[in-house]
Amino acid sequence: MSSTDFSDPTAMAQQAADFVRAQLLAPAGLDGIEVALVLGSGWNQGVDELGDEIASINLDAVPGFTKPVVAGHGGALRLARTASGKVAMVLTGRTHFYEGRGVEPVVHGVRTAAALGASTLVLTNGCGGLDPAWAPGTAVLLSDHINLTGTTPLRGATFIDMSEAYSRRLRELAREVDPTLPEGVYVQFSGPNYETPAEVRMAGVIGGNLVGMSTALETIAAREAGLEVLGISLVTNAAAGISGENLDHAEVIAAGKEAGPRLTALLQGILERI
Repeated sequence: MSSTDFSDPTAMAQQAADFVRAQLLAPAGLDGIEVALVLGSGWNQGVDELGDEIASINLDAVPGFTKPVVAGHGGALRLARTASGKVAMVLTGRTHFYEGRGVEPVVHGVRTAAALGASTLVLTNGCGGLDPAWAPGTAVLLSDHINLTGTTPLRGATFIDMSEAYSRRLRELAREVDPTLPEGVYVQFSGPNYETPAEVRMAGVIGGNLVGMSTALETIAAREAGLEVLGISLVTNAAAGISGENLDHAEVIAAGKEAGPRLTALLQGILERI
């Protein structure tokens, strides 16, 4: 199987896991990981402070992965030992559905984490907020999501219970770090265009509080693999039509830079408890 052949996504994930195990884990005397993190837009600052580095490699060197195409994303797979002694895999970037390569590359990182033995997954993203009280820089725990991409990473008659897509236990743990964290429902659109004001209003009508272009598909794959998921969004801007201002990806990057130290402290605290 080539490094880009997703005809058998389970085998592709196993190939990536075998590579990481042989190239990065085995030299350190390790066989697998316990927790995985995907760092989205605005979340990459302070990645070196999330644990003692074991090894690191460019994402595009690992079978099935490519270099992130979005400004504000990193491009590394980093292994670290957290303050609680767990071995964590940190992906400093992700593949988005709007890149047009299909759903399998989008969830490849999640499936690779599962193949490496992870039981817990932390998914982060930058997003637009519908609640005017959530100023740019606000971190919001995900309580649920709505998938508007029109697709799924599941194949055939694969029926996965999504009643608790985002772990209540992990949300309570996150609030031990920051009791003020609000929570909301994330709505994934396909992108890459930002949502129109009418689409944002629709998202609110159907129960959404946050809008973005990632995470939901990854969560579905994670639940299929049996991973416990914690989702955290960084509100980088008010969603279209909320503030009356036009949207610009530079806002996303700027909000992430400003919130960087707080986001790092939040993730550090969570990793200490996982």
